[in-house]
Amino acid sequence: MNVRLLLRFAAAVIVRPRLWVTALRQAHRLAPRGWWRRPPFLPLPDRGYSAFRQVTQYGDADHAPDVEDVLMWLEWCRALPAAVGTGSSDDPTGGDQ
Repeated sequence: MNVRLLLRFAAAVIVRPRLWVTALRQAHRLAPRGWWRRPPFLPLPDRGYSAFRQVTQYGDADHAPDVEDVLMWLEWCRALPAAVGTGSSDDPTGGDQ
Protein backbone atom coordinates (compact mmCIF):
# COMPACT_ATOMS: atom_id res chain seq x y z
CA MET A 1 0.00 0.00 0.00
CA ASN A 2 1.52 3.30 -1.01
CA VAL A 3 1.79 6.49 1.03
CA ARG A 4 -0.45 8.48 -1.32
CA LEU A 5 -3.30 5.99 -0.83
CA LEU A 6 -2.85 6.02 2.95
CA LEU A 7 -3.01 9.82 2.93
CA ARG A 8 -6.23 9.68 0.90
CA PHE A 9 -7.74 7.28 3.45
CA ALA A 10 -6.59 9.47 6.34
CA ALA A 11 -8.01 12.63 4.73
CA ALA A 12 -11.34 10.92 4.13
CA VAL A 13 -11.56 9.77 7.75
CA ILE A 14 -10.35 13.05 9.26
CA VAL A 15 -13.39 14.90 7.92
CA ARG A 16 -15.70 12.24 9.41
CA PRO A 17 -15.24 12.45 13.21
CA ARG A 18 -17.84 9.72 13.78
CA LEU A 19 -15.39 7.25 12.15
CA TRP A 20 -12.28 8.21 14.15
CA VAL A 21 -12.73 5.65 16.92
CA THR A 22 -13.78 2.96 14.46
CA ALA A 23 -10.79 3.61 12.19
CA LEU A 24 -8.35 3.43 15.11
CA ARG A 25 -10.02 0.30 16.43
CA GLN A 26 -9.84 -1.42 13.04
CA ALA A 27 -6.21 -0.36 12.52
CA HIS A 28 -5.39 -1.92 15.88
CA ARG A 29 -7.30 -5.13 15.07
CA LEU A 30 -5.71 -5.58 11.65
CA ALA A 31 -2.14 -4.65 12.59
CA PRO A 32 0.20 -7.62 12.93
CA ARG A 33 1.92 -8.12 16.27
CA GLY A 34 5.20 -6.25 16.54
CA TRP A 35 4.44 -3.93 13.60
CA TRP A 36 6.53 -1.19 15.23
CA ARG A 37 9.65 -3.35 14.91
CA ARG A 38 9.50 -3.72 11.10
CA PRO A 39 9.62 -1.16 8.31
CA PRO A 40 7.57 0.76 7.32
CA PHE A 41 6.79 1.03 11.08
CA LEU A 42 3.07 1.47 10.44
CA PRO A 43 0.19 -0.71 11.66
CA LEU A 44 -0.62 -2.02 8.17
CA PRO A 45 -2.47 -5.31 7.73
CA ASP A 46 -0.53 -8.39 6.68
CA ARG A 47 0.09 -8.45 2.91
CA GLY A 48 -1.48 -11.88 2.57
CA TYR A 49 -4.64 -10.71 4.30
CA SER A 50 -4.75 -7.56 2.18
CA ALA A 51 -4.31 -9.57 -1.02
CA PHE A 52 -7.11 -11.94 0.04
CA ARG A 53 -9.44 -9.01 0.75
CA GLN A 54 -8.58 -7.38 -2.60
CA VAL A 55 -9.34 -10.62 -4.45
CA THR A 56 -12.66 -11.08 -2.66
CA GLN A 57 -13.63 -7.42 -3.18
CA TYR A 58 -12.29 -6.64 -6.64
CA GLY A 59 -11.19 -9.98 -8.14
CA ASP A 60 -7.56 -8.85 -8.30
CA ALA A 61 -4.93 -8.95 -5.55
CA ASP A 62 -3.20 -5.90 -7.05
CA HIS A 63 -6.29 -3.67 -7.17
CA ALA A 64 -5.93 -0.77 -4.74
CA PRO A 65 -8.88 -0.30 -2.39
CA ASP A 66 -11.24 2.54 -3.23
CA VAL A 67 -11.59 5.27 -0.61
CA GLU A 68 -15.39 5.04 -0.77
CA ASP A 69 -15.23 1.29 -0.17
CA VAL A 70 -13.02 1.80 2.88
CA LEU A 71 -15.40 4.43 4.26
CA MET A 72 -18.38 2.14 3.66
CA TRP A 73 -16.54 -0.68 5.45
CA LEU A 74 -15.77 1.60 8.41
CA GLU A 75 -19.43 2.63 8.59
CA TRP A 76 -20.38 -1.06 8.57
CA CYS A 77 -17.86 -1.81 11.35
CA ARG A 78 -19.26 1.08 13.35
CA ALA A 79 -22.88 -0.06 12.97
CA LEU A 80 -22.41 -3.83 13.33
CA PRO A 81 -22.36 -4.13 17.15
CA ALA A 82 -25.67 -2.28 17.46
CA ALA A 83 -27.15 -4.30 14.60
CA VAL A 84 -26.37 -7.61 16.29
CA GLY A 85 -27.51 -6.37 19.67
CA THR A 86 -24.23 -6.26 21.56
CA GLY A 87 -24.78 -2.62 22.35
CA SER A 88 -21.10 -1.73 21.98
CA SER A 89 -21.16 0.43 18.84
CA ASP A 90 -18.91 3.45 18.58
CA ASP A 91 -22.01 5.66 18.58
CA PRO A 92 -22.52 6.80 22.18
CA THR A 93 -26.16 7.67 21.47
CA GLY A 94 -26.87 4.17 20.15
CA GLY A 95 -29.01 5.63 17.37
CA ASP A 96 -28.94 5.53 13.62
CA GLN A 97 -27.95 8.54 11.60
